[in-house]
Amino acid sequence: MPAFHRARFLPAAVSCMAAFALAQSGPVRAQPAWPAKPVRLVAGFAPGGISDILARVVGARLGDTLGQPVLVENRAGAGGTIGADFVAKSAPDGYTLFLGVNATQSIAPALYPKLPYNPATDFAPITIAAVTPVLLVTHPSLPVKSVKDLIAIARAQPGQLNYASTGTGALPHLTTELFSLRAGVKMNHVPYKGGAPAMMDLVAGQVSLMFDNIPTAIAQVRANKVRALAVAQAKRTPAAADIPTMAESGFPGFEVLSWQGFLAPAGTPGAVVNRLNADILKVLAQPDVRERLTAQGIEIRTSSPAEFAAIIRADAEIWAKVVKATGTRIE
Repeated sequence: MPAFHRARFLPAAVSCMAAFALAQSGPVRAQPAWPAKPVRLVAGFAPGGISDILARVVGARLGDTLGQPVLVENRAGAGGTIGADFVAKSAPDGYTLFLGVNATQSIAPALYPKLPYNPATDFAPITIAAVTPVLLVTHPSLPVKSVKDLIAIARAQPGQLNYASTGTGALPHLTTELFSLRAGVKMNHVPYKGGAPAMMDLVAGQVSLMFDNIPTAIAQVRANKVRALAVAQAKRTPAAADIPTMAESGFPGFEVLSWQGFLAPAGTPGAVVNRLNADILKVLAQPDVRERLTAQGIEIRTSSPAEFAAIIRADAEIWAKVVKATGTRIE
């Protein structure tokens, strides 16, 4: 074929081939807008607890806002780390979320030598959602009416006072150890498998004291079965406004926040994280949601994703020091 004929033929051939390829591939489809299907919200603890209550209350309303169901899934075990690990390894597409707590995001890195996930790098924080005040309670037979009284007895009887916790490495355990370190006292740890048996033995006088969440402790306080000394936060809590803070009780600077917050797997698009932040804050601002959670002793507290990340980092620094000082480890 002459050169000029080839030159006229090639563009036409290329054009035909391109058209054929486009026809074979079909129309270009845009990615569906998020969310286009139900969202899974993983709670790391069993049904009925504070995490489960918060997840279900917020999840139901969040589903209404998103226009897709938010399905709560309980993956309990190992202090919540089983659920955390599952979410850390999930696709970062906005369809799997986690309700994290101190134990999974701040304490676990120091407590577990072989933690299968990295809280600092495997998650995208969305917002802190709530804090649960921590209460210092004693058995009525212990002759103390203030934190100062407790410290005086503990110093006079080193290693003689028994304190309960919900398990080794759990927040009540490490909170008591933090208190002991700062007060310069030594007490004997008695771990239990959960808050209910721990509180039962405190009521029975088998142990002398414990730090416990207000929702589980306040009923026993009101029934005069245990004595409340102080709440471990900077200001009094609406759930028990008559109970003084640690600072008011002569032990300033002691604050422990038992917090819960929403996270997504690292790599989740920023637009999705920001949308979730805005929508969760709207849900938590609804009067009936606030009323229902407050009735459970849960104080609502929200943040930006960056602020939540800072809370997790600061919390992790505190508990890493306590774990190191006490030598606590979970294999």
